[in-house]
Amino acid sequence: MEREIIQRRKLHAEVAARIEEQIHAGRWAEGDQLPSERDLMEVFGVGRPAVREALLSLEKMGLIALRSGERARVTAPRPEFLLGQLSGAARWLLTMPDGVRHFQEARLLFETALARHAAERASRGKLAALETALDNNRVALGDLAAFERTDVAFHFEIAALPGNPIFTAMHQASVEWLTQQRAISLKNPGADRQAFEAHRRIFEAIRARDPDRAEREMRAHLEQVAKLYWQAAEDDGRLRGSG
Repeated sequence: MEREIIQRRKLHAEVAARIEEQIHAGRWAEGDQLPSERDLMEVFGVGRPAVREALLSLEKMGLIALRSGERARVTAPRPEFLLGQLSGAARWLLTMPDGVRHFQEARLLFETALARHAAERASRGKLAALETALDNNRVALGDLAAFERTDVAFHFEIAALPGNPIFTAMHQASVEWLTQQRAISLKNPGADRQAFEAHRRIFEAIRARDPDRAEREMRAHLEQVAKLYWQAAEDDGRLRGSG
């Protein structure tokens, strides 16, 4: 037999794993309070530091909520919470070589698939919400700050169309980067008008229930946004170099 190394978990990790198992087993339901720290210390035969570290670990997992002066309360981990934890990692990844290009590629893959999926599954109510987002985007033309917000909102509604909370959570996890990219790409004259026209074409394709066209229009839009982003970034670099 090949040798296998068994890694011993730290004490607080073992306590967290035991509590997690009991939550999954239904001992405590969402909204229930866990036993006090003292009771948990007695149950597991550990000190207060191990219990507190275990509870902090479970909070990071979205399994419990901690409030000062209260016992820990069981919560159901939401997609928004779990994927929201990626925002810090996303900021770090953006600083890496080719980080922005990698995000642009990932967005292209994700949102073209979303547009296609939306065209296949959009309900009448969801289409109405997307049309409202498009109208808000049109009204914001000429006001770049407002246009940035309505631009992101339009893409959020596309993520919301299929009714899958994971899709909207993934969109929310990248909102900070999306806003930053739009702020740069919109520096190009007429970029807001180009973006709105692209949004209109995407909406029309989704409303027509044409997945191929929706995917094609989204791809063209995001490739144009990336092109404008790098053009504006290069212009900024030249200006700083000449200053």
